[in-house]
Amino acid sequence: MSSSFVKNAIVLGLLAAVGPFAIDMYIPALPTIAADLHASTSATQMTLMAFFVSFGVCQLVYGPVSDMAGRKPPLYFGLGLFAFGSVGCGLSPSIEWLIFFRVIQGIGASAVMVIPRAIIRDLHTGPEATRLMSTVMLVFSVSPILAPLAGSALIVPFGWRAVFAAVTVASVLAIVLVALCLPETRPPQDRIRVSLGAVFGGFGQLLLDRRFLGITFIGGVGMASFFTFLATSSFVYIGHFGLTPVQYSLAFSVNAIGFIGASQFASRLGARFGMTRTITAAVALFCFFSIALFVITLAGVDRLDVLIVMLFLTFAGLGLVIPTTMVLALEDHGPIAGIASALGGTLQMVAGGALIVVVSLFFDGTTLPMVAIIALCGIGTLALTLGTLGRRATAAQPAE
Repeated sequence: MSSSFVKNAIVLGLLAAVGPFAIDMYIPALPTIAADLHASTSATQMTLMAFFVSFGVCQLVYGPVSDMAGRKPPLYFGLGLFAFGSVGCGLSPSIEWLIFFRVIQGIGASAVMVIPRAIIRDLHTGPEATRLMSTVMLVFSVSPILAPLAGSALIVPFGWRAVFAAVTVASVLAIVLVALCLPETRPPQDRIRVSLGAVFGGFGQLLLDRRFLGITFIGGVGMASFFTFLATSSFVYIGHFGLTPVQYSLAFSVNAIGFIGASQFASRLGARFGMTRTITAAVALFCFFSIALFVITLAGVDRLDVLIVMLFLTFAGLGLVIPTTMVLALEDHGPIAGIASALGGTLQMVAGGALIVVVSLFFDGTTLPMVAIIALCGIGTLALTLGTLGRRATAAQPAE
């Protein structure tokens, strides 16, 4: 593995972790925020949904801009906006102001989600791109493992507002990282013409590509299950099972490790068996364990150890799905990689935000609503996979 490959993976991984870090550090604080701001559980969960929706929708802007102006200028803008939103979140006097500044924060954070994916496509394709994507995810995965612990370490002595001071500092460090360590991978001769017609033409091309949409939603519905877990896990683990914020962070990390560990095998399995077969097998595992968890819960088993083990296995399957679908969706769209990354990311994040709204409506403090929606996501990903990557769907496709 070359030094430039490792450097790119570390830089892109740290950039991509900025937005999720703002989520994962914040999750242990949700019950505390609800109490401190005198807000309902559903209103507090809306602060998460607001971030996800703005985080997703604004990728539609950053992706095309990065194709037209280069990758680095929109990164600077997004990180600056993210820092401003973080300061506002930390100073919010009410749940309404917190929701507003979470929207601003999400608008900024979307830059560091969509553009690193486009940079990966600028540099590599095929299994090599999957390898870089998986390595980026390994760096990026420091967020779900360490961020809840860091959040708890700040929340207990300093209160929940300290979380936003920390992510403000992280955004400033990210700006320095972009300036000093990230090369511009979209040279002027490769940039598309600056016009709305070129942008809408790119979006139109993608929206008519059933394979692109199918692969995007395989990853999107899978990620929506993890967003459901993000929105409800602190209330289930702390409120229902009685864990402390630190204990919750450790339990959350175990579930994240299943996702992270499996993702590191994605490139090797994709190179050996093909990305289509890898995705299909991984989705089958994800679907099986998510349904098994739902059946166990429906049967009346309400034990924390069982929940953690089954979620570990469920998200391990998902860990193989996400990097391979990201790479496969962009594979045929190099000239408009920013637009493709933006549309794919937007569709995935909006799907996740919609499910957070659904789970907030049905959440009753117990495990069942959370695992029911995760199981529905498992069934949805399997149906999409069979429809998009099944034998008939791929008969006309070139061999991988």
